[in-house]
Order: sequence, then structure tokens, then C-alpha cells
Amino acid sequence: MENDIFEQRTDMTKLSQAVEQIKATLGKIIVGQHDSIDLLIAGILADGHILIEGVPGVAKTLTAKLIAKAIDAQYSRIQFTPDLMPSDILGTSVFNPKSTEFEFKQGPIFGNIILIDEINRAPAKTQSALFEVMEERQLTIDGRSYKMQEPFTVLATQNPVEQEGTYRLPEAQLDRFLFKIEIKYPTLEEEIAIITQQHSQKTTDQLSHVEPVLSAADIIALRQQVKSLHVEDKLLEFTAKIVHDTRNHKSLYLGGSPRASLAIINAAKALAAIKGRDFVTPEDIIHVAAPVLRHRIMLTPDREMEGVSPDDVIAQIIQKLEIPR
Repeated sequence: MENDIFEQRTDMTKLSQAVEQIKATLGKIIVGQHDSIDLLIAGILADGHILIEGVPGVAKTLTAKLIAKAIDAQYSRIQFTPDLMPSDILGTSVFNPKSTEFEFKQGPIFGNIILIDEINRAPAKTQSALFEVMEERQLTIDGRSYKMQEPFTVLATQNPVEQEGTYRLPEAQLDRFLFKIEIKYPTLEEEIAIITQQHSQKTTDQLSHVEPVLSAADIIALRQQVKSLHVEDKLLEFTAKIVHDTRNHKSLYLGGSPRASLAIINAAKALAAIKGRDFVTPEDIIHVAAPVLRHRIMLTPDREMEGVSPDDVIAQIIQKLEIPR
């Protein structure tokens, strides 16, 4: 038994070394955003899809592209626009005159790391094309099912301020994202560092120097390892209480589902693995609670008018609970 624990911890060291390497690679180009990068890596290790929200110009797309470049896997980028059709994403059947049969031509969704830029720019019909593939990792077209190749992760970006030409994401689709990561403006010191770094750079191609750190097979193996992490029963109960309290909170119109509880546990395991631990702590659960829940809960209209944020309510709920030790 002791040998098993020792082996597992040795493996955790390998995982945390790979994560440090990815962070070091990103740190050469991205200034700050340490928590966002941790959550992005945790999301990929937890086998989840990630929604990245921020105003234009805070490097949402660049960060997602860098993460994708650090993983040696098939990468696709889809720019969402109001005239985008489901077939533009999923693919379509094309008539082959030689065989006199229709052949399915795969769309850009067939890949390992899929970056969807400005996901809220496409209408409901196109949004709904992602429902099956994000949840079940498969597509059904013309009565045939196509399995996605593992690993399969969707990284999506959206702009929270622009209203013209945007469509609100359906709640069912939001629920399919493990995290909603909010990228804030940089601090003054970080902005000075960004300007200095850009000014001194001799090339505009920032991605050309990024070398892959992990292969697709590595990601699959690491995900299996993350799943095997130990979580104490009292932490499972603590997670259930957090999510249960979102359903009975006076400030909330909609609370989290059991999917949210499972997402918190999976995300907490991945965060613990990144930090080189083979067990989850209450701090891991508290850390991931807001990014897992903020897009799954809905404020009542009066609380929204008062300027209360979902994060404020999540913090209130956790504050009232006894943290297990």
C-alpha cells in the first residue's frame, strides 16, 4: 500500500512539473492572469469545457490559443458570427459523383482543442448545434453517430459588454461549461509590463516560440490520474451543502443542479493535482466554487438591479457554512 501511495505521489510530481512548464511558457507572453491560467489548466485536466469572459483586449483569445499550442493535439478555431449555420460547425453531407453517394465532410468541431471565438455572436439555432457534442462527445447527423476523438475540450470566449449583434447563451448550454473564467483588466504594474514587453519584442508572431509540453495521450493519462484523487466524505457533503444552498437562497431565482456538485468535485481534484497533491482540501473546493457556479445560478431581478453579483452570493453561502477540517 505504501508503495502505491509513493508511486502516485511521484506521478503527481510529473503532472505538476508539466503544469509548471506550461505556466512558464505562457508567462513569457501573458502578463499576470495567474489564477485564470490555473483554472484553464485545471479545466482541461478535469475533462471540462471552459467559457472565458472579458472585455475586448484582455487577451482572452491569445490565452486560449497559447493553452492549445502547449498541447500537441488537433486544434480548430471557429469564429462565431450571426450568419453561421450548424453545418458550418458540424459538417455536411456532400454528393460524390464518382461513387454516386453522399459522403459526410467533417466540420471544424472534429478536433481535440476547439476554440470558439465570440460564442454569443451566433443565434439559437447554431448554439443548439453544440448541445450534443459538448455533453455526449458525439454527433448524430443524418441518422449516423460520430464519436469525438479524446481528448475533446471546447474553449469559448465572449464579450460581456457588447449587446448589438449578440445572443444570450441558453441556460442548458451554459450548464455544459465546467468553468466560467472572468478575465479582469490588468493592474497598473501589469499594464506597464505588457507595454514594455510588447515594445521590446522584435517579432509580432508570439505563438511561433511556443513548444508543445503535453501530447493528447498525456492529457488522457493525466485525466485518469486526476479522477483517482482522494476526496474525504466530509468534503463531498460540504460541496453538496454549497450547491443545495443556492437552490434556497433568497437572492437567487435559479440554483445549481447536481451537475454543478459533480463539477466542483472534479475541478477541485484537478486543482489539487496541479498543486502536486493527491488529495483535495476545503480550500480547493472554495477556490473552484465561484467559477463553477457563477454561470449556473441566476439572480432575482431586484438583486440584479442592486448590483449584486453571483460571486457575492456564492461567497455569502460559503461564509455561512462550517468549513470541514
